[in-house]
Amino acid sequence: MNTAALTSQEAARGALRSGLPLASDRHEVVAATATHIQSVIATLRELDFGDTPPAISYTAGQEGTDAAV
Repeated sequence: MNTAALTSQEAARGALRSGLPLASDRHEVVAATATHIQSVIATLRELDFGDTPPAISYTAGQEGTDAAV
C-alpha cells in the first residue's frame, strides 16, 4: 500500500474527479484527513485476526449471560 502523504493538489484533483469540487482553503485539510484515514487502514490491514469469525456469524442476543459485567 502506498504510504506517501496525499498532496493538496492530489486531494483537489480526486475530489473534482468524484464530482465534489472543493474550495481552495479545504484542499490541505482534506489531504491531511485522507492521509490519516489511509494510515489507519494500513494499520488495520496488518492485524492478524486468526480464527476470529466474520461479523456475519454474530447474532445479537446469543451471548452468554453468565459472564460478569
